Amino acid sequence: MRKRLMGESQCRAAQVRYYLLEEEFEDGISYGVQIELGNEAAAVSNISPSLRRVQELAAALVQGGVTPVALRDVVDDWLLE
Repeated sequence: MRKRLMGESQCRAAQVRYYLLEEEFEDGISYGVQIELGNEAAAVSNISPSLRRVQELAAALVQGGVTPVALRDVVDDWLLE
């Protein structure tokens, strides 16, 4: 699995980092996201095979200042759109 930094934001005095995850499977590549805030991290892998869609999701996470604790709920809502 590869991880690429997509952006950063501030949460109080801490830096939040947002990553795009890329994972290879037998039938192709799938993308996910990860958020790190200090020692706290959350990831959702295998969201979509569309790089563009997951990049849009990552940009929305950065813009919204989403933290690791809320990542799963935000991704679930995004998938329902």
